Amino acid sequence: METRHAEIERNTSETRIHIKINIDGSGIHKISTGIPFFDHMLTLFTVHGFMDLSVKAHGDIDVDFHHTVEDVGLVLGECVDKALGNRKGIKRYGYAVTPMDEALAEIAIDLSKRPFLVYNVPHTGFGGGSFDVYLAKEFFRSFSNKAGMNLHINVDYGENEHHIIESIFKSTGRALDQAVTLDPRIIGVCSTKGIL
Repeated sequence: METRHAEIERNTSETRIHIKINIDGSGIHKISTGIPFFDHMLTLFTVHGFMDLSVKAHGDIDVDFHHTVEDVGLVLGECVDKALGNRKGIKRYGYAVTPMDEALAEIAIDLSKRPFLVYNVPHTGFGGGSFDVYLAKEFFRSFSNKAGMNLHINVDYGENEHHIIESIFKSTGRALDQAVTLDPRIIGVCSTKGIL
C-alpha cells in the first residue's frame, strides 16, 4: 500500500509553521509549538490517532497563543486533506467517545469535503490555564475547515477544563483514525454522488 503522507510549510508575519504527517503511521511524534500544553494535546491526538506527526511552529506567542494555535490548525488540516488525496476507499466517517476522569467527549467526523464545526463544550474556568476551551475551538475550526471535515464535538459534562480539552483531542484522534481507514469494500469514494 502506498503511504499517505504530506508535508507543508507556511510562513506569515505572525507565524512560521512546518508540518509533516503520515496518516498510516503508529503514533510517532515530534511536536514543538512553543506552547507546552498545546504540544501535549497534539501528542495525545497523534498517539490515539495512530498517525505520525511532526510539528515545528514559531509564532508571536509573546502577544498571545491565538495566531500559533489557529495557524497550526490550518496547516494540519491542509496536510490531512493533501495526504487523503482523492479520498477513494476511505471509510469517511469516524466516531469516538472518550472519557478523561470526570469529563466525557463525543466526537463525530465526516470527511465529506463539506467543512463544518459543531462545538458544544462547557467552559468551567477551572484547570485549563491560558489554553482554554475557546482557544481549542479556534484550533478545531481552522483544522476542520482546511481538512474538508464535518466535525461535531460534544462534551455533556466535565469539571476540569484540562480534562475536557484532553478528552476532546484524544477522541478526535480516535475518530479520525476510523474515518481515514481504507475499506476494500469501498470502490471509489463512499458517496452515492460518486464524488466528495
